[in-house]
This record gives sequence, structure tokens and C-alpha cells, in this order.
Amino acid sequence: MKSSVGIIGLMLVLASCVPAKKYNELVEREKKCSEELERYKNSALDNEGKAKDLQARFDILNKEVGSLKVDTNDLGTKYRLLQTEYDKTSMQLEAMENAFDKMRLSGAKETATLQLELEAKNIELQRKEDALTALESELKTKAQLLAEREQRVNELEEAIKRKDEATQLLKTKVANALKGFESQGLSVVYKNGKIYVSMEAKLLFASGSTLVEANGKKALIELAKVLENEKELEIIVEGHTDTDKLASAAHPKNNWELSVLRSTSVIDIMLTNSKMNPAQLMAGGRSEYQPIDPANKAKNRRIEVIISPNLNELYDIISK
Repeated sequence: MKSSVGIIGLMLVLASCVPAKKYNELVEREKKCSEELERYKNSALDNEGKAKDLQARFDILNKEVGSLKVDTNDLGTKYRLLQTEYDKTSMQLEAMENAFDKMRLSGAKETATLQLELEAKNIELQRKEDALTALESELKTKAQLLAEREQRVNELEEAIKRKDEATQLLKTKVANALKGFESQGLSVVYKNGKIYVSMEAKLLFASGSTLVEANGKKALIELAKVLENEKELEIIVEGHTDTDKLASAAHPKNNWELSVLRSTSVIDIMLTNSKMNPAQLMAGGRSEYQPIDPANKAKNRRIEVIISPNLNELYDIISK
């Protein structure tokens, strides 16, 4: 403002020696320059406001990015790189505005060039703002997906915990019910989320026979009574033999058939003497091919009752 008054004063001093027409032209030119300067200042203030607004929005977004976990780190890195570019562009814009102030009187050509550059920077700022907005939306989507997955994992862990606790409790009940048979080659083990009731053949069968002996029948009835009210179980009865070859014209003809027939005999006794659901049971034979002690044939001749919790609930959670 002071410079404008000075120029006007100088023009008044020189008015006596400058023709009126020339003087009027100078005054008009000064007026246009002042108006043009005011427009550019307003434009610069608008751009500065936009830059501050974008900075504020970025700060908010940056706090949200901090809450994301490993699977969103890549997006966070991209976001910070984009902010660096944005800050660099803002600094360039500020430098150009300062340069524009210094060059506003240097001529129309320089002014037009600088104006084009300013417009180009504004376009670039808008593009980066759009990119920030898109990235913000993607980050929110990722955060929501992460929260949903964490909830599903928590549900799965809770369901697994309930299954393990219930299975451990059942294992204790089974072990207590069969405690009197431990010295006769019976064991109860919890392993990999399942209960393994292993009974050596000497407790159940005579050599080569598929008929369950009286003492073995008692153990099976006790086991069946514990299991008959457990409706969420899957039970596999596996027969195992030793490596001695069995060759007979009558049944059982070989070790495969012997192992399967023994498992079906066990299941028949359990079903006959309890209210167990047959749909929960499955008979299988392993013949001689899963020995637990290659040096001890007596231990390999056995029946294993494998009790597993029903995993449908877990599968339902995973399938979601």
C-alpha cells in the first residue's frame, strides 16, 4: 500500500512535466496491477487454506493408520510417502507464491508463466487429495476386515477351549470308570484333543478269537455307560494285531479281517449294553501296520477306542 502511495506521489510530482494522457495511462496501469495483485493474493490465501485443511485431514487419517496391524503396514507406508510428496508440493507452492510476489511487476509474460505453474500445482494437489481420500477409504475397509477376522479368531479360540475342557473332563470320567482295569493292559490317554482308550487283546480276546471275554466285556460296558449320554462325540473303534500271520479257511482268514471283526465285536457289546447312538460309532481295522512297540507283540495286539469331540461348531466358525 505504501509503495502504491509513493508511486502516486511521484507521479503527482512529475505531473507538471508529463502530459496528462501519459499520466492517466500510468495511473490506470497502476490500478490494474493493484487489482491483479489482490486477486493473486486471494488465490494464494485460498490455496494456503486448502493446504491447511488437507494437513488437518491427514493428521486425523495418520492416527487411524496407527491402529492398523501387520496386514495394513504396506498401506500405511504408501500413505506416509504420499504425505511426504504432498508436503514437498506444498513447500513448492509456497516458494512459488513468494516468487510470484517478487515478480508481479516483471512483466505479463513472466506472470502468465507463473500462473500456469500455480494452476498445475493446484491440479497436482487436488490429485493427491483424491489419492489420500481413496487411501483413507481403503484403510477403513482393511481395518473393518481385520476387526472381523480378530472376532472370528476369538470365537474359534473360545470354542476350542470349551471343547478341550469338555474332553479333558470326559477323559477324567472315563479313567475313573476304568480304573480297576489298568493292571490288565488298559490305559486312558488324552492326546491331540482326543481321548485314546487302549485295551490289550489279553483283556478282551483269546488268541485268534473275535469273541470278547467276560472280564473285557465288563470294561466295555463301563466305558459305554460313561459315553452313552455324550451326544457330541465321534467314536472310532480300531482293531490291531501283531505280525504273526493268520491263515485260515474259516473266518477270520487273515489279520486284516481279525482286526476288523474284533472292533465290530467291541461295538456290538457297547451298543447292546447302553443307550449309545450307533451313528456316533465307526469300526475300523489296522491289522499289523501300526505297532506301538515292535519288540512287544502283546502290546501291539490291542483295541483302541478313539473318542473325538464333534468339530462342527469349529467348522461353522471357520466357514464364515
